[in-house]
Amino acid sequence: MNTMQDAASHELIAPDFVRAGARIHALAAELFPICRSITGDGVRVTLALMRRHVDMAVHEVPTGTQVLDWTIPREWNIRAAHIKDASGRTIVDFANSNLHVQSYSVPVRKTLPLAELRKHIFSLPDQPDLIPYRTTYWAESWGFCLPHRQASALAEGDYDVLIDSTLADGALTYGEYLHRGASEDEFLFTAHICHPSLANDNCSGLALLTLLAEHLKGVRTRLSYRFLFSPGTIGPITWLARNEAGIGRIRHGLVVSGVGDGGGPTYKRSRRGDAEIDRAMAHVLKHAFERPTLMDFEPYGYDERQFCSPGFDLPVGLLQRSRFATFPQYHTSADNLDFIAPEHLASSLQAIWRVIEIAERNYTPRNLFPKGEPQLGRRGLYASTGGDKEGPAKAMAMLWVLNQGDGTRSLLDIAERAGMPFHVILAAAQALSKAGLIAAQGAGRD
Repeated sequence: MNTMQDAASHELIAPDFVRAGARIHALAAELFPICRSITGDGVRVTLALMRRHVDMAVHEVPTGTQVLDWTIPREWNIRAAHIKDASGRTIVDFANSNLHVQSYSVPVRKTLPLAELRKHIFSLPDQPDLIPYRTTYWAESWGFCLPHRQASALAEGDYDVLIDSTLADGALTYGEYLHRGASEDEFLFTAHICHPSLANDNCSGLALLTLLAEHLKGVRTRLSYRFLFSPGTIGPITWLARNEAGIGRIRHGLVVSGVGDGGGPTYKRSRRGDAEIDRAMAHVLKHAFERPTLMDFEPYGYDERQFCSPGFDLPVGLLQRSRFATFPQYHTSADNLDFIAPEHLASSLQAIWRVIEIAERNYTPRNLFPKGEPQLGRRGLYASTGGDKEGPAKAMAMLWVLNQGDGTRSLLDIAERAGMPFHVILAAAQALSKAGLIAAQGAGRD
């Protein structure tokens, strides 16, 4: 950002976070029952529900298309699946939970003895009442996922097994929405859309970003905001392969996943480690939460590792509440709608909004009266805080801006140095600018 006028030329209208939390949870509840995978009609149905809120483009990339070092796989769809015992009693029914079938299972219609069937059953001995989530994307196989207590109780005998699925040439589907700001510089938000009935991972991320995009439709912004909803790993790889010419416009990026539970929050820095998104996210979380976890980048996790691969090295971090694979509900049927809550979704949205405010309003101020402290009282800057319990903090914020505003430090730099929230430093800078005491670096006196 080059001028203070840029920072004030638009009005960032924050969402009503309490109301937004309830709406995000309601949308997550609509998305929850849909059987999604890395391809197929479940993704299309999900995007259709999300498009009621924001008119995103839907892209279809045909099977066999080369995308970087990968190839778009065949499309998978499933209609029904069951296991029945010799008496015809249904033991497992896909209609009761789409977690019951290993995602991307090939079609099966056969009768098997229990010993053979067990080779295709997945369960969790340590969590005997939960259904695990399993996939077989890149190897043709099939399987059922059962609570361990149920799997252990299966009696000897023959079982009728049906997986009514198709694995055929089709397409990979992803959604994309661009909110255009005054600048072509972009803030990228992305969430994976490939998981079935898992509320936190990642109905929460899909719903939160959808409603954030909907809110931004009515807001004038300096930056442009791109929202990408694609299947994990292969989705971002596909998007990067198709959009490599434009990735230089991405100034900040955030992968949003698992933002509805009460843990954390957890932020994993980009590969760069000191990108503005890394600093802004750390700053916001430190001031908004008691014990946030800040992690350095590692080449494992969610889709940040594709954007942060060395050939792209984009400033993209990962925001979660509880870190993936560290909570007992992870990738099980316990990751249900009771596991996420409107208040946690609201606080996740608020943290993201604070980061947007920094991205929109951060600039480098210059003190126009740098020799000694300018007299604030005669300009009404001390008087304006009289009787205000936050007056001393506001005055201290102005002193920090004046002292550090030598044309080399941004407002975020100053907020970090002062140990004060960015919005407090911003308000001080706005008051000082109105009084003619500071200007953006490169600008003359007001």
